[in-house]
Amino acid sequence: MPSISNITETLETAAADGGGGDQQLQIPEVLAVLPLRDIVIYPFMIVPLFVSREKSIRAVDAALGENRMIFLVSQKDLDKEEPTGEDLYVMGTVAVIMRMLKLPDGRIRILVQGLSRARVESVEDSAEYLKARLAVIQEEAAPERSLEVEALVRNVRASMEKAANLGKNISPEVMAIVASLDEAGRLADLAASNLELKVEDAQSVLDIADTTARLRRVNELLNKEIEVLTVQQEINTQARADIDRSQREFFLRQQLKAIQTELGEGNELAEEVAQFREKIEAVGMPKHAEEEALRQLKKLERMHPDAAETATLRNWMEIMTDLPWSKASVDNLDLAKAEKILDEDHYGLEKVKERIVEALAVRKLKEKPKGSILCLVGPPGVGKTSLGRSIARALDRRFVRLSLGGLHDEAEIRGHRRTYVGAMPGRLIQALQQAATNNPLIMLDEIDKVGADFRGDPSSALLEVLDPEQNNSFRDNYLGVTFDLSNAMFMTTANILDTIQPALRDRMEVIRLAGYTEEEKLEIARRHLIPKQLEENGITSKHLRISRPALSAVVLQYTQEAG
Repeated sequence: MPSISNITETLETAAADGGGGDQQLQIPEVLAVLPLRDIVIYPFMIVPLFVSREKSIRAVDAALGENRMIFLVSQKDLDKEEPTGEDLYVMGTVAVIMRMLKLPDGRIRILVQGLSRARVESVEDSAEYLKARLAVIQEEAAPERSLEVEALVRNVRASMEKAANLGKNISPEVMAIVASLDEAGRLADLAASNLELKVEDAQSVLDIADTTARLRRVNELLNKEIEVLTVQQEINTQARADIDRSQREFFLRQQLKAIQTELGEGNELAEEVAQFREKIEAVGMPKHAEEEALRQLKKLERMHPDAAETATLRNWMEIMTDLPWSKASVDNLDLAKAEKILDEDHYGLEKVKERIVEALAVRKLKEKPKGSILCLVGPPGVGKTSLGRSIARALDRRFVRLSLGGLHDEAEIRGHRRTYVGAMPGRLIQALQQAATNNPLIMLDEIDKVGADFRGDPSSALLEVLDPEQNNSFRDNYLGVTFDLSNAMFMTTANILDTIQPALRDRMEVIRLAGYTEEEKLEIARRHLIPKQLEENGITSKHLRISRPALSAVVLQYTQEAG
């Protein structure tokens, strides 16, 4: 049996000759097999291995008892505990066991050095351990290099250096060997062994006996690794920049707070700014609104607490953070409940209530229908506004009423610009702030009484509000950002249609409410009006009863209005 010192001398001589170690160190045709998991060993590679499987330990003992040589080959299925010949790759590495240490837990630790590539001809699976008949792959002697090989060698060296500069864990000793190693095949193996490749990729390099083809494959893997390292470095650089920026802002804020404390000013404003920042993060603004709010918040932070513009900006921030950007109530689309509520609140009006229930049925089928806006038209007192309130109650939505009677200024709808003294948002934004949800039922009352003068025409602004294609990006002049009104449900009321702008009238579906008949008036008085008046005046039905003939006389002789 050859000693380890003789083998080491032979390997050193082979390395000095530029390969061909198998020509000086005779490799037997049959060797014990050591299956490997998660690693591929290349020729001339020195690596420690831990061996724990019984068959593998017996294979190591057999190799140490004969010539210290063993065949190292990776297994295809890493989870297989007892691999057979079919579970092993065809190409492996003949290696010499340089040292062996038995561990207390029964495992052994060996130090091996690769000698040469070898191809499996056949595998003998005995009860003791695996044996393989091998065909040793002779490493080509280094002929005069072609231009392609020289270019590939230079690329490998340059790529290894670039990978090391990008943070790849390659030791200076390995880089020194890469710079001085002339043998192209060994250079390819050395580069592959330091790339931490997947078993499949590492095996693909071991499978290639041709030096030129092997260099090409290693170059491909190096280029892929460099791309990954470049992206990783960009991510790390960006992360470090973000951390540095955050730390810088934190220190500057602490310094600013200390300066303001020394001057006895700015403490209240700083607290307000911190509260506004928390609210901005909590209310769920869309990205464009959040960016504008944070930009204005930075401006507020730099202002003097007593400056006139500070109060203006503070009011703007309060409105922005109070708006229900993402808060919505859950619709109740129970049609039976809706019919019951409409019947409780209103007697008669069967066709009107039927059309309203149809509109609710469409909303049940589609969450955001882009249908017409309902416009209730009828004389005063027939229940137009109260119908809207009943619909809101049926849907479990908040109800907000906007009276448009006598409205002449377009800014009442769109809001005033913040540059004006006493500027405020438009009535719609105020209504949403009041409702505290972004999907209330908004009743635009008396839309037929909207006027126009030199300050603009509010009807033009209402065109955008009532258009389902546009109201998802309604821009209020005071806010300076768009707000999504598409979640809100709009209804309008009018006494006549003639004074409504034609384009606005086309946006709406008209539902006419005629006056009540004598019978309907009697029922309304009996069910609603008399009980209401009795309750308001502290009188019970025991103290006062009004007969039906008396009610008929009142209806016929003392009431003339439609409602």
